[in-house]
Amino acid sequence: MGDDGDTSAFNISYTNFFLVGFPGLREGRPLLLLPLTFLYVSIIFANALVIHTVVAQRSLHQPMYTLMALLLAVNICAATAVMPKMLEGFVHYTNPMSLHGCLAQMFFIYFTLLLDYNLLLAMALDCYVAIYHPLRYTDLMTSRLLHVLAFLALTRSLGVAVPLVVLTSRARFCHTMVIRHFACEYIALLSIACGDLTFNNRLGLAMRLVTVTFDLALLGTSYTRIIYAAFWISSRGARAKALHTCGSHLLVILTIYLSGLSTSIVFRVAKTVSQDVQNLLSAIYLLLPGALNPVIYGVRTREIRQHVEKMLYGKKSAQEVGENPKRLQNMRVEGQLPE
Repeated sequence: MGDDGDTSAFNISYTNFFLVGFPGLREGRPLLLLPLTFLYVSIIFANALVIHTVVAQRSLHQPMYTLMALLLAVNICAATAVMPKMLEGFVHYTNPMSLHGCLAQMFFIYFTLLLDYNLLLAMALDCYVAIYHPLRYTDLMTSRLLHVLAFLALTRSLGVAVPLVVLTSRARFCHTMVIRHFACEYIALLSIACGDLTFNNRLGLAMRLVTVTFDLALLGTSYTRIIYAAFWISSRGARAKALHTCGSHLLVILTIYLSGLSTSIVFRVAKTVSQDVQNLLSAIYLLLPGALNPVIYGVRTREIRQHVEKMLYGKKSAQEVGENPKRLQNMRVEGQLPE
């Protein structure tokens, strides 16, 4: 018998699994189906509404809003990679999943998460150029630069997600067919793998540390300089708008990174925490950005908020209504309208 037991000795490796998310909630699982379905539909609707607003309004065809729309589109993809299978698990306690399906889900989970990080870096660059080079903003932030940033974001995301999936596909899963999680996350799959997993664990930890440390250092440096420069803007209105925009980006950054950091700490340090609590933290980490980002950008970004209000309620926002008499008076003075 090998060190890993009989199954290891005979080189058995399971290729079909059962996802059992929230094992401690077996009796109350059906009750969570409706609110979670509502959450998923809300994520899709809210993100799609802001994306449609940015695409439909020509005045919003600017780099900042384009990057916002891309980030929200990634939110939809991230939620779709997790939620359908998660909801199926609340209907059937034993939720079947093949190894290929597991690996595909794991790829999309980490690819979209990393794409989130990379788009936040691109948005930091956009904000930096807008504050430090406002007169040259349109010359610097061109569509060509956006295409280059999108290509770099995709390449960097693939460069981390693909090695994780390839390395996981080569592992042997001989301990059990049951994955005590609602999704095929990297750590959840390694927990049922057998053999020497030292390299897998170190690679996963190294990639996360390098990615998060590099991104946070770059984001922290960028926004520190951005906020410092914003306080030196002579116009009070321009200064308030710059700080307001940067504040929205910082809220999104804190939402994504703090939820991910708390999950990693619990997984690797708090061994006594129940599986249900660990799964709950993972769900918050994976779904919270998709739920909050459209609210943050839709509410805090005045241009988007006004267009959304007009679209939903079929009337102009209060601010636009208040400005109409002035516009009409100016048009009459210029002879464009009769008295």
